Amino acid sequence: MSDIDWDSLTFSLTKTDWMYMVKCNLGDAWTPGKIMPYGTFEIDPAAGVLNYGQGIFEGMKAHRTINDRVVIFRAEENARRFQSGADRLGMPPVPESIFLDAVEQVVAANKKWVPPAGKGAMYIRPLLLGTGPIMGVAPAPEYTFIVFVTPVGPYFKGGLSCIDLIITDEYHRAAPGGSGGVKAIGNYAPGMMPSKNAKKEGFAEVIYLDAENHKYIEEVGAANFFCVKNNVIYTPELTGTILPGITRDSVIQLARSYEYEVIEEKVSAEFAMDADEAFCCGTAAVISPIGSIQHGDKKKVYSNGDIGPITQKLYDSISGIHSEKVEDSFGWLHEVDLNLNLEK
Repeated sequence: MSDIDWDSLTFSLTKTDWMYMVKCNLGDAWTPGKIMPYGTFEIDPAAGVLNYGQGIFEGMKAHRTINDRVVIFRAEENARRFQSGADRLGMPPVPESIFLDAVEQVVAANKKWVPPAGKGAMYIRPLLLGTGPIMGVAPAPEYTFIVFVTPVGPYFKGGLSCIDLIITDEYHRAAPGGSGGVKAIGNYAPGMMPSKNAKKEGFAEVIYLDAENHKYIEEVGAANFFCVKNNVIYTPELTGTILPGITRDSVIQLARSYEYEVIEEKVSAEFAMDADEAFCCGTAAVISPIGSIQHGDKKKVYSNGDIGPITQKLYDSISGIHSEKVEDSFGWLHEVDLNLNLEK
């Protein structure tokens, strides 16, 4: 679109033209939905999602590559995680085929909103909501699957830069046996206030420790944590309290392909603050280098406040695959057919 100032795009909502929606009653099978104009929709005040938080979401990106293709990164993994989350919250899982078709249709319908290569990406937001009315804590009688998209600019304007983080001893993100391992909508609002307080103190985000021992790092806000010590990469193991991030899994696979040792285990705050490098990762920023971590009166500065070499290599590799500057030897990219016959 010639009238969009791609250079001014930030990581925020820009309303696009089309979205996808389909409804399903509890106990019925999902059927394909339709593309419809982006906009509001009615919901009953007694909807399960409004009263009991019965909802999940995903975060994905479509990229325009240097070869002028529009590709989606590891969409099948998002589809499978979406199904797992639905199971955990008592919702009918959306079949992978319907999920992937919906995502591709919405990207194709809004193709003019995909930024040029190097100018950002199209962020994709699938939602599954318990929209049927219910009184009493029980599964809603009806569910709505929605996909919408928005163009976003690069997370780091002006290039990759380090962030400063603070460890909280007061708040925890999740507890064993809870829903910390799924992208439940209710997992995110409780982190807003600790994050806001951290930003007031000059930090980019807060690091959460485990709720059981209060000593092991779990997540950075809504991102997965990694650190590097003596060229060995460490990341907290998946225990059910940590989201199994798709970028996290991609980092692990990439690092091992470069013959780095990657250890998934409990990572104590003490160990992390003695590491050589640290970074966090997620769909939004891909990889965020950590410049420093504050814990109480102790502060650790990594790589003299610069980006560590392993962090930089992994970021360049993943972002290079997104843009096709780096060969996709893993088969992670799915090209979107921009000339799809859309169901409207």
